[in-house]
Amino acid sequence: MGQRAVIYARVSTSDQSCERQIADLTDFAERGGFEIAAIYKETASGTKNNRKARNEVIALAQARKIDAVLVTELSRWGRSTQDLLDTLNKLSGWNVSVVAMSGMTFELSTPHGRMMATLLAGIAQFERDLLSERVKSGLAAAKARGKKLGRQAGQRPKSDRLAPKVLEAVEQGRSYRWIARDLGISKNTVGDIVKRNRESTT
Repeated sequence: MGQRAVIYARVSTSDQSCERQIADLTDFAERGGFEIAAIYKETASGTKNNRKARNEVIALAQARKIDAVLVTELSRWGRSTQDLLDTLNKLSGWNVSVVAMSGMTFELSTPHGRMMATLLAGIAQFERDLLSERVKSGLAAAKARGKKLGRQAGQRPKSDRLAPKVLEAVEQGRSYRWIARDLGISKNTVGDIVKRNRESTT
């Protein structure tokens, strides 16, 4: 008897169908000698965190009821490189592999699988670094255009409302700690109010 496998198919929008993926994966399973234990399909964005059908597949894997997950391509399973790596590591701990229709099998217990994990980890780090650089570049560009960064007046309703009382207490020589305790705000908020007041008067 072949390995117990589940077919997992996903499409992004309701006007798409999983049937083609399921048909292709069923043929692939027969050719590969897999015993199909269940078929899961869902309509969900690839970036969505909580995907019900995928969670059910992971639960089957954790219960040691399957040996493999069959997908047409890895992007159907993982929502990002980091997510793919994390779930592959989970599945590996339960001796479950992810098999793409290309014939590529991801088993992190094998030398090939460990090499792929290393590559995926590198790609995930590259994606994080790239995102960080984009954020920094965007902030720098916004600052260069004269746009004020951070929350503006009116976006801090509580601290803006209490600002006159804070400044009055500071004028009376009260400590930041005393003011924070008396008004029910943090010491940092008191400091921010004083700092903003100084900047607006210079």
